[in-house]
Amino acid sequence: MVSHAQWKLARDKKIAQGFSESPEVTKHREEIRLAWDLGQAVYDRRAELGISQTELARRAGMTQPQVSKLELGGTVPTVPLLARLARAMESELHLKLVGETSQVVFTAQEHEAA
Repeated sequence: MVSHAQWKLARDKKIAQGFSESPEVTKHREEIRLAWDLGQAVYDRRAELGISQTELARRAGMTQPQVSKLELGGTVPTVPLLARLARAMESELHLKLVGETSQVVFTAQEHEAA
């Protein structure tokens, strides 16, 4: 299995070598990259909380296999699912898309003083 970092490095090498691909392939590659980034963000926050995939699934109204697939970049979640995941992980979701780059982070919710 190729790690996310290895995949990005291979992609960057191809780009640096002048490799060109069709617009369809470029679009698909971007969707895959975003799915990986989202999955990694879910994994990172879940690990930070110290909860299992099963526990996250229970909290978010999902199944453990769905969480696993999401974390592995096998699916791009809908906005409502992202909202459920953020609530389930007591988090804020920060998604920044600029050009061909993306940054996805779930951070602990800041609690306001009463």
